[in-house]
Amino acid sequence: MSQAPASGSTMDRRVERPGRAGRRRLIRGGAAAAAAALALLVWWWLPSAGSVDVALADVQLGDARRAPFEDVVPTRATVAPQLTTLVGVVQGGQVERLLVQDGATVTAGQALATLANPQLRLDVLTREAQIASQLGQLSAEDLGLERGRRDRDAQVAGADYDLIKARRDLAVRQQLHQGGFLSDAGLRSYQEEAAYQQKRSGRLHMAEGAERSIAGLQARRLAETRARLSTSLAAVRDGLDALTLRAPASGRLTNFVIQPGQSLKPGDPAGQVDSEGAWKLVADVDQYFLGRVAVGQPGTADGGVRLVVRRVLPAVTDGRFRVELDFRRPPAGLNRGQAMDARIVLGSPRPAVVVPLGGWLDGDAGAFAYVLDASGRHAVRRAVRVGRRNADTVEILSGLSPGERIVTSQTAGFNNAVTINLK
Repeated sequence: MSQAPASGSTMDRRVERPGRAGRRRLIRGGAAAAAAALALLVWWWLPSAGSVDVALADVQLGDARRAPFEDVVPTRATVAPQLTTLVGVVQGGQVERLLVQDGATVTAGQALATLANPQLRLDVLTREAQIASQLGQLSAEDLGLERGRRDRDAQVAGADYDLIKARRDLAVRQQLHQGGFLSDAGLRSYQEEAAYQQKRSGRLHMAEGAERSIAGLQARRLAETRARLSTSLAAVRDGLDALTLRAPASGRLTNFVIQPGQSLKPGDPAGQVDSEGAWKLVADVDQYFLGRVAVGQPGTADGGVRLVVRRVLPAVTDGRFRVELDFRRPPAGLNRGQAMDARIVLGSPRPAVVVPLGGWLDGDAGAFAYVLDASGRHAVRRAVRVGRRNADTVEILSGLSPGERIVTSQTAGFNNAVTINLK
């Protein structure tokens, strides 16, 4: 007996539609997944605390490496004369005539220009007349002294002659007295005359010595007064001669730009004389090297020209100080104001860890650097200690190892962030 086929209704299963509770569970699960995805995106795109995002194209990177450090200071120097002497105006006046032109080669004492000052000329003439009058009075006093000396000499000579005559007469009378031809009374008068003339001559000789001493002192004082008046007269005439501007030294006249008719006051600069053929270099160096640049250090300029530091001026202006360098052997064709590239050698090269010079040193003077991690996507702030610098590199004393990379561009705008995320 065959079995009847089963009905399809026995194979179907009724599926129950989810209720409200089920739908709520599905919605919560989707919301949680969306929140997790959003949090992941926020974590990826927003910087963490203490970090800042920077476009990779906006920064410059450099490698730390071990290499010989060249301890030199590169600078742009200017050719200047070794000695410059100013042409000053001693007496003011109006420019009357120019005798040379700017750029001419002059010798010491050569006249450059003449000034007109009528009032000064009148004052000089008046003063000259006064001094001449005083010198005339001194001459008159000298003449009086000479006359007095001659009168004293005549008096002394007369007294000496009278003494000689009195002694001669006395000798004759003594012979007559001895022969009995002259009485004692007659001889006594001749003896008294001889004694008087001897006393008179002695007193005149004594007075002559005292008067000679006084006259000598007076003559010396007159000579000193005459010398002072002569010096004053020369100074007065020099004041008039100062209306002629003269070259204070030999060389090339520069900055001589005064014009006829121009009024000049005492002390005004009228130009300068530069030493011809003797040159030096003047350079302004960053104040970082102040204390390391010293007199006598060697250097080089364009074309291998050898230099030596001549003088260091420590005054700092706009972050730089001035250095003067001498040529060991100056090249031909130098001109005042010509620019040259120069390098001052501070020490011999020696191996060191170096990184490129850049704006990263401007912030805390190299107290820290941003060092890239292995991925190259993050740079972490790290303390470093820097040493010497040159035009291209800076010496690293501690904090970096060869092969590490740092951000060498300006980092002051990162506000001391701990990490830089490079996007």
